[in-house]
Amino acid sequence: MQDKVLRKFFLGFIQIHILHHAKKEAFYGAWMIEELKEHGYEMSPGTLYPLLHNMESNGLIKKTEKTVAGKIRKYYQITPLGNDILAEARQKALELLKEIND
Repeated sequence: MQDKVLRKFFLGFIQIHILHHAKKEAFYGAWMIEELKEHGYEMSPGTLYPLLHNMESNGLIKKTEKTVAGKIRKYYQITPLGNDILAEARQKALELLKEIND
């Protein structure tokens, strides 16, 4: 039960993390799985890719395909809407951190 509740909370953090990196530069899914792992988030491809597809459907990120070593690799980068959402999420997160750290 606790894991399920924490997973829901962390899903929002993960999406902000994804937008943050998508703003810095385009990334591919396997790289993001490793990046999230460095921050303590264990995420399988079966969880990440539906999340990326959902974010793409909502217009937050866009996907481009590139051939790398004979394989098609999907890269994700932020959209203008995603940039706006990230800016608002950062502001809200900072406000929340200030409040809960008092």
